[in-house]
Amino acid sequence: MGRENGVEHEPLEFADFYRRNRDSCLHAVYAVVADRHLAEDLVAESFARALLHWGTVSGHPAPAGWVVRTALNTRISWWRKRRREVPLTEYRDGPGNAADEPGTGAEVMDAVRQLPRRQREVLALRIFLDLDTRQTAAILGISANTVAVHLFRAVAQLRERFSDHAVRVPR
Repeated sequence: MGRENGVEHEPLEFADFYRRNRDSCLHAVYAVVADRHLAEDLVAESFARALLHWGTVSGHPAPAGWVVRTALNTRISWWRKRRREVPLTEYRDGPGNAADEPGTGAEVMDAVRQLPRRQREVLALRIFLDLDTRQTAAILGISANTVAVHLFRAVAQLRERFSDHAVRVPR
């Protein structure tokens, strides 16, 4: 175990965790905040905090969920500090910036951004991080039933939006 500045951590274990989870955490945060640069900053900050508290974070039932929740909480803290200086609307990417996201279509990311915040958070944790309902509920501080309701509503809205794009199979 290494020791730097009074902080103990396992650098190789953390480095492996970072490599395996950075992209999925970034996708999850990006889906919620709808700004690629802000998402990158938030995820970087959260991984730095995870490193400082690696003994605790590594024992968390969903360490990647901890990183995403920390990123979203950090966003709220940053917004509160700057709300009088920068309007929240400046944190949004313009249409088409989602095309930079590997593995996700711009249309899908635009549709996800239009969902209510809690639905975006549930989708981010359940889909991008592949957490189960119980883990998602614990991270968001809501019941498992509430997670299920938000996920159902989000998927229904997305399904409705993209139902015209579905491939029709002749009978």
